[in-house]
Amino acid sequence: LLIFLPPLQVLCVQIKCFHEIITIGYSVYHSYHLPWFRTLSWYFLLCVNYFFYGETVTDYFFTLVQREEPLRILSKYHRFISFALYLTGFCMFVLSLVKKHYRLQFYMFGWTHVTLLIIVTQSHLIIHNLFEGMIWFIVPISCVICNDIMAYMFGFFFGRTPLIKLSPKKTWEGFIGGFFATVVFGILLSYVMAGYRCFVCPVEFNSDSNSFTVDCEPSELFQLQDYSLPAALESLTGWVRVRMYPFQIHSIALSAFASIVGPFGGFFASGFKRAFKIKDFANTIPGHGGIMDRFDCQYLMATFVNVYIASFIRGPNPTKVIQQLMALRLDQQLHIFNSLKAHLTEKGLLPANEEVA
Repeated sequence: LLIFLPPLQVLCVQIKCFHEIITIGYSVYHSYHLPWFRTLSWYFLLCVNYFFYGETVTDYFFTLVQREEPLRILSKYHRFISFALYLTGFCMFVLSLVKKHYRLQFYMFGWTHVTLLIIVTQSHLIIHNLFEGMIWFIVPISCVICNDIMAYMFGFFFGRTPLIKLSPKKTWEGFIGGFFATVVFGILLSYVMAGYRCFVCPVEFNSDSNSFTVDCEPSELFQLQDYSLPAALESLTGWVRVRMYPFQIHSIALSAFASIVGPFGGFFASGFKRAFKIKDFANTIPGHGGIMDRFDCQYLMATFVNVYIASFIRGPNPTKVIQQLMALRLDQQLHIFNSLKAHLTEKGLLPANEEVA
């Protein structure tokens, strides 16, 4: 239950953010009386979530999916089912078109799909980050929150120079001060969390116990190592070497993005609200606005973390390769075995004509 609680929380936040943005569209375009449209918007949300969550279940819980016959069938034909569901909604939209309201209906059709792209797609990436290890979820979110707070504090006490016209209260002093404070915070938080397996281990399905676990032997990314300091820092601090986790170095990149590019998610949201002459996305949180007002930077951050993991962290996973191989027919497995044996022999790692134990 604890493993699946964060993904469920992300799903709840996603649904609420979708509701807030779609409600703005309804009120702006006065589309309350268009036939089927509220129903279709939520139907498309269901279809997209089915597509993304089905992919996630197949990717991370392959052993469980292949063991249960209904899940195996749903996994095999998942994309076809997803497309069929979406196509049904598309046909319903075409059938709902009303004379003299075509332009309005296509406005809302586009509004719904852009909202799905912004909200659901990036929520899906948050789920992927979660299953890589809780540290990839907590540290980025915490860095965005820290930057928001520290930028406000530095701007309140030292702010003099306006930063951007979209947000007149934002200042360069707050922007720069928030950057340095967030980098320090990210390094310290990473040091604390990297020492706990429950934060650094990815979610895995244990076929022996039929349960999901977050216990593993931490990778080199989460093992303390010695680093030599550059000459400039050595003369400044008097330290020759420091002992830290490699993840702390990566946390600098995460903190920097949260401080430099992350705020532009907030600027984008500010521009959106100004375009439609609204103060907040909703009034869900008294004094703060809607859920989307609090998560406007988080979605952009989630996308960066997912791209960062795929580009610089994640490598080929032997476990997942073996899982895929076990799902093949015996003759296909034998063909791959002979191909691999020939490849290893060619590379000189396996003597020719030697039987493999």
